[in-house]
Order: sequence, then C-alpha cells, then structure tokens
Amino acid sequence: MNMIRTAMLLAFMTALFMGIGFMIGGSGGMMIAFLVAAGMNLFSYWNSDKMVLSAYRAQEVDAHNAPEFFHMIRDLSANAGLPMPRVYIYDNPQPNAFATGRNPQNAAVAASTGLLERLTPEEVAGVMAHELAHIQNRDTLTMTITATLAGAISMLGNFAFFFGGNRENNNPLGFIGILLAMIVAPFAAMIVQMAISRTREYSADRRGAEICGNPIWLASALGKIAGAARVIHNSDAERNPATAHMFIINPLSGERMDNLFSTHPNTQNRIDALHSMASEFAATSTRPSPAARPTRTSRSVPTTGPARGNDEPRKGPWS
Repeated sequence: MNMIRTAMLLAFMTALFMGIGFMIGGSGGMMIAFLVAAGMNLFSYWNSDKMVLSAYRAQEVDAHNAPEFFHMIRDLSANAGLPMPRVYIYDNPQPNAFATGRNPQNAAVAASTGLLERLTPEEVAGVMAHELAHIQNRDTLTMTITATLAGAISMLGNFAFFFGGNRENNNPLGFIGILLAMIVAPFAAMIVQMAISRTREYSADRRGAEICGNPIWLASALGKIAGAARVIHNSDAERNPATAHMFIINPLSGERMDNLFSTHPNTQNRIDALHSMASEFAATSTRPSPAARPTRTSRSVPTTGPARGNDEPRKGPWS
C-alpha cells in the first residue's frame, strides 16, 4: 500500500512540477520541467537520504565514538526486527530527530545534540524507537523524496520570481502564469504538509512505544521536544522548510495547530494517545523489554537537570 501511495505522490509532484514549468515557459517549459522532474525522481530515489543528511551536516557515529547511543539503536532495532540502520548525530541545540532511507536495508536515523543533551536515556529511546517505526512502516522513502521534490518546486518558484519577466511571451498565461508560479514557492512546504498524511505520526508513535516497551518514555519526550522547539531556533530547518515533516516534532517556528496545513498532529493529542496506550499496557501487564532499556554508565546519554547524588550531569562522547 505504501508503494502505491508513494507512486501516486510522485506522479502528483511531477505533474505539479510540469504545471509550474508551463506557467513559466509554456509547452517548452513544461517539457523541460518534465525531464528535470523525471531526473530528480530517479536521483532522489537513490540519493535523497544523503542530501537530507548533508543539509543538516549530520556525522555518522559508531560503537567507538558514541557507544551508548549506538548500542541503544542496535537494541531497539533488534526489538523491531529491523536491520541495523546507519546512525548519525547532527549539531543543533534544538532537540529533534528524523529517519531517512529508501528501505529498511538502506536506512539511517539521526538525532540532534540537543536531543541527547536535554532528554533522559529513556526518552531518547522512545524518540529513536519512533524513528525506527517510520523505517519499519516504510514511510521514509515517501517522506524523503517528497522533501526533495518540494524543495525543487520552491526553487522553480524562485526562478519565476527572478527570471519570469523575460519569459512572458513564451507561455499562454503571460504574467498571470508567472505570478502563479511565484505564489507556489512560499507554499511549497504546505504542499508537503498536505501530501504527507499526519496519521503516519500516530502510527509511528504507537509502534515506537511497542518497540521501546514503554509509551510514557515517548510521551515525556514529545512534551520536552515540543516545548524546546518553540524557543530554540533551528536555522538549518528554516533554510530547508520542505524537510519539516521528516522530524518527530515540527522544527519550524509556528505550525503548532492540528489543522489541514500542519506537518504534524497536535502534540498534546499524541501524548494523550500514548498515555491511553500506557493504560492498555498496564491492563495487560505488558512490561518493557529488557533490551529496550538504555544502559546508564559513566558515558551514558547526557541528561539535563539536577545531577543524581553528588555526580555532575554527564556529557556523552558526541559533545
């Protein structure tokens, strides 16, 4: 079903790309846009994950330079029955995370330094289990390719703004066509928001809670991330708004309402759903799997707040 949905989405985005080309340069512009869109579809299928990771300057880590985080992902992947994804950390104070990749065999998960520094190990486990759920549900291909094409549509709209005036005579819509193409650019993120079903987040929340074994871990993490995202500016995300739907919480300023144009459901609704799930767990005496429990060692995932006992808050190897 996801493959059919992805094919339909790509067809829609390609048609939109061609429509903008027609508004800018008539039939010739539409043909050029078609060729560009076809090339981008093929390129983004194989390389969109690398482009997104590069946009956030994410660095791959392993068991040597981030042992606790790496082993956490390994254990959660085993719980989910998934191949071990590539693990990345990107330097940003806003706590957030995303997953990418065309399939579970070629997937990657990325967490911000802010996530690892501000959340407890249990909360980090809940967040990363959510991202692994996206991989297992095969959401990442659709989410990543859509981000690439939406960015291209925005770029084409900007092209109309700067160079469209010289093309008025090449398209039957004249200045109106150019104006329409220009309007598409600032709404490129909305196109993504409408194209990506927000039900994916609810599904990933539920599956992520099953993977880590405790819905409260993820519920607590969502509350902290949403609160921090409102006050911590993410300049990389602001430069790449078409990728906003890939994160566990919208990294952009605004867009907090649970409406048609939001990339994510209302955070409180998600938290309430997770608490209801926790009640289900309690009613059936379900307990977290031991493999899902992140270990606490001298090089554990860093936390904020008062130190335990007389210890200072710990800093991880990714700092």
